[in-house]
Amino acid sequence: MADEFPFEISPMFEGERVRKDSMFVELGGPKSMGLELVRAAEMDDIEDDKVTIVGPDIKEMEEGKTYPWAMVFNIGGELVESDLESVVERRVHDFVNYCQGIMHLNQRYDVWMRVSKDTAAKLDSFEAVGKAVMMLFKTELPFIEKMQVTFYTEEAAVKEQMDGAMDIFKARDARTKDLHDEDVDVFYGCTLCQSFAPTSVCVVSPDRIALCGAINWFDGRAASKVDPDGPQFELEKGECVDELGGEYSGVNEVAKRLSGGEFERIKLHSFFEFPHTSCGCFEVVGFYIPEVEGIGWINREFQGEAPNGLTFSTMAGQTGGGKQVVGFLGVGVNYFYSPKFIQADGGWNKVVWLPSTFKEKIADAIPAELADKIATEAEAPDVDALKAFLQEKEHPVVAGWSAEEEEEEEEEEEEETALEAAPMMMPAAGFQMPAMPMVSGGAGGGIKLTIKNAKISIEKMIVSEKKAKK
Repeated sequence: MADEFPFEISPMFEGERVRKDSMFVELGGPKSMGLELVRAAEMDDIEDDKVTIVGPDIKEMEEGKTYPWAMVFNIGGELVESDLESVVERRVHDFVNYCQGIMHLNQRYDVWMRVSKDTAAKLDSFEAVGKAVMMLFKTELPFIEKMQVTFYTEEAAVKEQMDGAMDIFKARDARTKDLHDEDVDVFYGCTLCQSFAPTSVCVVSPDRIALCGAINWFDGRAASKVDPDGPQFELEKGECVDELGGEYSGVNEVAKRLSGGEFERIKLHSFFEFPHTSCGCFEVVGFYIPEVEGIGWINREFQGEAPNGLTFSTMAGQTGGGKQVVGFLGVGVNYFYSPKFIQADGGWNKVVWLPSTFKEKIADAIPAELADKIATEAEAPDVDALKAFLQEKEHPVVAGWSAEEEEEEEEEEEEETALEAAPMMMPAAGFQMPAMPMVSGGAGGGIKLTIKNAKISIEKMIVSEKKAKK
């Protein structure tokens, strides 16, 4: 490979990060547009191993700049079908990262790549990258018999490809609309992210798309058929343990095995109790806001801060890695359209905040009666503003606040009644009570101290009289 390509190619480079100070150019990412798309095509329509570049090539790019980026692959073969497009597309992440000095993050319509200065110095053209990736595809996925790729770096061309791709992604996601978890006997697992999230257990069911948003139930089925030993595999769902939470015995068995015993239970539709693991490729992070007892969601594209003062990248860092983090959850965008969306915790009635652009993007998934009751950064940049907004709009979570306040008041009254009814314990003869500090609380001559929801346990108390020294 060293003779054929100007850079090393190996899975050892998969976790490589190209930092800003060592970067030659950035492609796509949060400052621009980034796309990857795979399309099945007739064999006669594909010129095998052909690489086409529309827009400036790497030698025509300026160091330190960010450029729009799209890569569109056409694949053909006797076993190739449209159901395999998403499966092949998800492997672009792996194979681009096998190339030394090239970093690839995310998927679909939010691809982010960087090329290091060292690798850029060795490249005459992006053609070498295209040929290397196609070589890896045909080696790892032999059902691909012919393949070609076009790289787009010209803004208008990238936008045109992006517009068309969004319709394709939407059509793919809609396939599971009328199919639900209870309608099938098998789910599908995916281990693609275990290279950087070793305990991640990604479960794909009809009602829950993969965290990356790229693999749905049909994609998992197609992938397991053509590549039984590949990263997507059939998973017997077993007996239903908790219908509301989406817990199944078969999923639990696989979770224990794939996580190395780290996790023994997973509930597919629960935010708080045994939540699905979060890898790092998730498109959206959910976060609990205890001050309002609601859940906010922040998507990868949003660059601002959520009401809790944290950005997507910060929350993603503490949520990812293949962990079950109570209070945080990574999901794919299409999960918001699921009728089982976090149903164990109240579903949409628990959602209190979304970035404005993301709220607009998934507007047709939001129940009509809640559309104007969910805040964005415009109405609620912080928790205090969020609380005021939810009260004004009478969001469903507000009813829970009233119930809790009433419960606390009842508990307080019960505690005071019990204290008044309790007999006064008198000290034994000769026992002197310790002096207590006097705290003035105004004209009443003291303060009232109320301890709420406190549990105090005393295993042993010894009261003894201190004898004066002679």
